[in-house]
Amino acid sequence: MSVGAALRIRGRGLRRLLTGVAAGVLVVGAGAQAAGAKGPDDATARTYAQIAALQQMKKSLTGAERKLDSKLAVELRERGGKVASGALPELATGVVVSKAGTTEVEVHATKVGDDLIGRLRKVGAGIRYPSAATGTVLVEAPLSALTTIAGWSDVTAVNAKHGLISGRETDPRSKPATESKEAKAARVEGAVRAAASKITAAAPSQGAVVSEGDRTHAADTARTRYKVTGTGVKICALSDGVDSLEASQATGDLPADVDVLTGQEGDGDEGTAMLEILHDLVPNAKLGFATAFTSEVSFAENIRALRFTAGCDIVVDDVVYYHESPFQDGLPAQAVNAVVADGAFYFSSAGNEGNTLDGTSGNWEGDFVDSGRGVGKFAGAAHDFDPGTGVQIFDPLSPGSAGRVTTLWWADALGGSANDYDLYLINAAGNVSDFSQDTQDGDDDPFEILATGSGSNQKLAVVKYSGADRYLQLSVFRGRFTDSTDGTLKAFSTPGVTRGHSAAVGAFSVAAAPASGALPFDLESGDPPNPAGPYPNVFTKQSTPERFTSDGPRRIFFGADGTPVTPGNFSSTGGVVRNKPDITAADGVLTSVPGFAPFFGTSAAAPHAAAIAALALSGNPGMSNAEIRAALTGTALDLAPSGYDNRTGTGVVRADRLLRDTGATPQPLVRAGNPAVTPVTGDGDAYLEPGENASVALPAVNEGDGTATGVSVVVNSDDARATVTPHASSYGNIAAGVSKSKNFTLKLAAGYPLGRPVTLAVKISFAGVLSPTTTTLVVPTGQPSATVRDFAYSGSPVTVPDNDPTGASATVAVSGVGYVSGLTFSIDGTACSTDTASTTVGLDHTFVGDLIGTLTAPDGRTATLFARTGGGGNNLCQVVFDDAATASFASATSSNAPFTGTWRPDDPLASLRVSPADGTWTFHVVDRAGSDLGSIRAFSLHLTGFEPA
Repeated sequence: MSVGAALRIRGRGLRRLLTGVAAGVLVVGAGAQAAGAKGPDDATARTYAQIAALQQMKKSLTGAERKLDSKLAVELRERGGKVASGALPELATGVVVSKAGTTEVEVHATKVGDDLIGRLRKVGAGIRYPSAATGTVLVEAPLSALTTIAGWSDVTAVNAKHGLISGRETDPRSKPATESKEAKAARVEGAVRAAASKITAAAPSQGAVVSEGDRTHAADTARTRYKVTGTGVKICALSDGVDSLEASQATGDLPADVDVLTGQEGDGDEGTAMLEILHDLVPNAKLGFATAFTSEVSFAENIRALRFTAGCDIVVDDVVYYHESPFQDGLPAQAVNAVVADGAFYFSSAGNEGNTLDGTSGNWEGDFVDSGRGVGKFAGAAHDFDPGTGVQIFDPLSPGSAGRVTTLWWADALGGSANDYDLYLINAAGNVSDFSQDTQDGDDDPFEILATGSGSNQKLAVVKYSGADRYLQLSVFRGRFTDSTDGTLKAFSTPGVTRGHSAAVGAFSVAAAPASGALPFDLESGDPPNPAGPYPNVFTKQSTPERFTSDGPRRIFFGADGTPVTPGNFSSTGGVVRNKPDITAADGVLTSVPGFAPFFGTSAAAPHAAAIAALALSGNPGMSNAEIRAALTGTALDLAPSGYDNRTGTGVVRADRLLRDTGATPQPLVRAGNPAVTPVTGDGDAYLEPGENASVALPAVNEGDGTATGVSVVVNSDDARATVTPHASSYGNIAAGVSKSKNFTLKLAAGYPLGRPVTLAVKISFAGVLSPTTTTLVVPTGQPSATVRDFAYSGSPVTVPDNDPTGASATVAVSGVGYVSGLTFSIDGTACSTDTASTTVGLDHTFVGDLIGTLTAPDGRTATLFARTGGGGNNLCQVVFDDAATASFASATSSNAPFTGTWRPDDPLASLRVSPADGTWTFHVVDRAGSDLGSIRAFSLHLTGFEPA
């Protein structure tokens, strides 16, 4: 992760680009002397030259440039030739700029709407994620346009996109793999084909590969003993992506009905691996997913969407954004609080940032202490890290801390800091090799960020440029503070690296302990051996946690709205302390996902804990967050040191102990199945028409783990002209996995509208906490006509904006049809090919796997036709989407291009036939990945009405 990709949300820092870097001058002078540097080219001279150049740059900033964060402003000045050659040799900005000259930034404005988005597009910015609720737009904009954007009166700030880190533990010496979009599509398609050819393992309910955590947490025996399997619970994950979802479904390692929020499938496979862990432990739970990786704002909104739109009972994630404050609940934490308040349970990885008990911590926090040392002729005071009588203004880093994102926070409210602190990185030669010194003057975040460089003997310094003393947190993510190799500097670290939404009051912060084999690499050279797990045995009190797991506690100074917890006291005696992490669960487990066998890190631990809670909820529906918390923490096995500790919480959870404590029992869950409709009066044909009666065989299906007793079914029609008798019927008892049907009579009045489907609201009651269930069923009426009416788009081609969630739309007007018995949708074209410049296809696009296509009816109902399938294939032409088609477009691969023929849409088009077809229909196409373009050119609706009664 580059520094440029990790900058803060509200930076306005170049108004004082380097005033206060005097600490760097002091430090560099001392470092140069210690190294024996002499002469005009020594470290001191170089550093003074850097400072002079930056200060001169600061003096000439325009008003627009002052809205840019410091890294962006420096990058623009350097590229514009406004910095003397060689003046800033050590201070690379880290801003990531594409070959096309673009970079991802967050634009903050007083209002996000069509006007702002339109202006952004006009200057060449691609829209990546607009959020009216937070007043931000994530865009990929030409670097040259940033000053123009910042100059708009409604724009308050422009900063580089925030970065994040997941709780997955990978070898720090391995280089991240790079993969083109084309290569990824080919790999995913190949994996699906390979998976489909395999024979599923003997446990089809779990799949071909089962996590060792199922055994070590005793979830396998708990399911057997208590007969609970996740029935009635929906668990949803947030991570990077689900690239291998279809492959895991093909092998049975995931169920066929994973609910992925439209357009939020993300990129990568950590999400797929997390879902497999969930499915292994609770095979009958419903699953859902949304990416957490688009942006901090998108992450927070997806947390809410999984609960309030997708209906998830338990949500689990494995990420933290660098911009998440340790001292106040930010956007993701506020979203967690909202879903917990609504009755959901939330689990999050504690992080892999180390702990003081294992000597792996790269965290220091405490009160600012004035070192008493001046900083030369420049303003500011250096912080003293030494808690004793000595003075030390540096905290030295370990050799393995190279290339690590480093953040500095202090105890001010988000968006309200008037106390100005700065952060400096010093290399082995004593040079300032990086800095972060944005201005905090009353309406800014108390946040600075940089990335460590290469090499050893690096150290950090914190400077208070102006303002009051505050409590600080300095964190080197996945790095460590260690004594300098020359013995001149002592390292200082403290507990408490855990922060952000994982530390929310209602969240369960999850630490990690290995289930099976030990982590197969050292975190840093010279480390002691990593612990191994008990597999094939279960966890005990003698189990050992991972050495990398993040520790707590978390001190909070502000409410979510910025109100101080202890007004006037922002020191180590103020605020409130939250004991985090809460519990420990398994990592180092197998999944079927390539690259996640084994899967190490608190990323793997969090879904294990969430799944165990799902077993308890399945056996005790309606449990509150407080009840689940008390049961999980009360039955956890205490790991060393004795009692609650800030590395493992209350200990490692075991499913058997939890279900015994909560008295879990198998629950019935009865839902309505699809009815069979048979006309019994009328003209003798097979269709229910106005004035006729039909027999409706309505099944009640027990999807639960226990026998349903006293099952009662109540049916109501949505129209007084359609009556159902009897209104209610007793179904008696229904065993688990069994379906039972009874007949109802549906009568249509003579004046019932021709072809109008009858919507039945079915309520099923039974003995059990999951009772009642409600289901909406649609019963077709009328005799379909043989006449098909076509309504074709006749407008000009509509360009689909590249990698833009707002997409493009084209419409068709329908009139004189009324209700329809049949609906198909076609993407037309006169001549089909994969020609990238074709104008004869219905939808030209050079990478159909980038696209999401939806059809919206006049009443606002929407059906997804296709979503990110088709790989790198080009163009859709003479394609018909028909509910009756054998093959789903979700199974289309690049080898099918150009995409033609008849396919089943992702969502049934029948859902759009509930209301009359007259009105405006909208075909909407969104491109969710970069580098490919296309246009909507030709499409049609094909509507079939009804024969007169």
